[in-house]
Amino acid sequence: MEISILILSFLILISIRVPVAWALGISSLLTLMVSVDTFPAVTTIAQRLVTGLDSFSILAIPFFILAGHIMNKGGIAERLIAFAKSLVGALPGGLAHVNIVAAMLFGAIAGSAGAAAAAIGGFMSEKMEESGYDKGFGVAVNVTSATTGLVIPPSNIFIIYSVASGGVSIGALFLAGYLPGIITGIFLMIVAYIWARKKGYPTADRSSFKMILSTFLDALPSLFLLIVVIGGIVAGIFTATEASSVAVIYCLVLAMIYKEISIKDIRPILVESSSTIAIVMLLIAVSIAMSWVLSYENIPQAVTQALLSLSDNKIMVIILINIILLIVGIFMDMTPAVLIFTPIFLPVVMELGIDPVHFGIIMVLNLCIGLCTPPVGAVLFIGVGVAKTTIQKVVRPLLPLFLAMILALVFVSIFPELSLWLPSLFGL
Repeated sequence: MEISILILSFLILISIRVPVAWALGISSLLTLMVSVDTFPAVTTIAQRLVTGLDSFSILAIPFFILAGHIMNKGGIAERLIAFAKSLVGALPGGLAHVNIVAAMLFGAIAGSAGAAAAAIGGFMSEKMEESGYDKGFGVAVNVTSATTGLVIPPSNIFIIYSVASGGVSIGALFLAGYLPGIITGIFLMIVAYIWARKKGYPTADRSSFKMILSTFLDALPSLFLLIVVIGGIVAGIFTATEASSVAVIYCLVLAMIYKEISIKDIRPILVESSSTIAIVMLLIAVSIAMSWVLSYENIPQAVTQALLSLSDNKIMVIILINIILLIVGIFMDMTPAVLIFTPIFLPVVMELGIDPVHFGIIMVLNLCIGLCTPPVGAVLFIGVGVAKTTIQKVVRPLLPLFLAMILALVFVSIFPELSLWLPSLFGL
């Protein structure tokens, strides 16, 4: 009965356009009220909202968001695009490959798919159209490649998964994301290559070694942030939270050296970042409250028994969970989806002997696809808005790129070594 009330109340609230955070909180309260009197239920939810955010790990999220906003304004995207162009611009569909590689680099540094779609798309969409590329194809490439930055660390969503899972190592998750993120990018580049050959899109001249070296050195200070953040965490120099504050200082100094940000720009950046942080933190608070209600009502255990009663085959259960998450990703943003479904599905996969780090990569990679699909595909809407086009024009070229992302998901799901090799190499 409790799970029916939770699902029905949440779906009804979402269908009447209640904001996701409020829908999560209200449906959690209604579910708890089945077992507990009204006043204790309200008090308990309020306590869980507060204690849910009382975590040192969660403090990393506001700092990484702020670092991403500084990077978005700090001239980093243009330097990464120039470096990517020198590497892959001469391939068939060169500018599409530039978009993918630049989005992978920028998304990884900023830790935000939205920031990557806005920063890279804002520059590349016009360049691709001027060079004869179809605008819909340019947006499709930008949108799908922007999501790779959520898998390639540092990534806020891995921190959220760590909190929702009860403490999976953030350092291990960060290292585990590299190969799956790169594989996804390669699959996207293969599709872009085939599509470009079919459409006869132009290529750029092959860059000289001197040009590659020059653009690399120009982008090196930006790329060095990855070494500072990930290297510091893996080496045990600082925690993920301390690394996030180091990232803010590093990005701010770098942007000022580039002379892209001045003192007067800091206030608007802080205001914009605070708005994003407030939304994310509210979602985390209510999702953690819902997770507690799920646990209190023994809903994860019921779901575990139901799924295992269907099959005890590891591959079949992963396929079933992936299908559910693909559907969920279409209708729900990534942050609440991770916070809600991690405590539900994690006990299932752990019962089957699946590593929680590997499952975290599967979940994030899966939900990245939902960011590119309407009606809740935030990255899709950012990409369309930046390029000043419509979703209808993007759908057709988006389909083969979706297929590439799903194929990457299948590879990562079937071969756990792709996720676990790097963490094991560093003893995590």
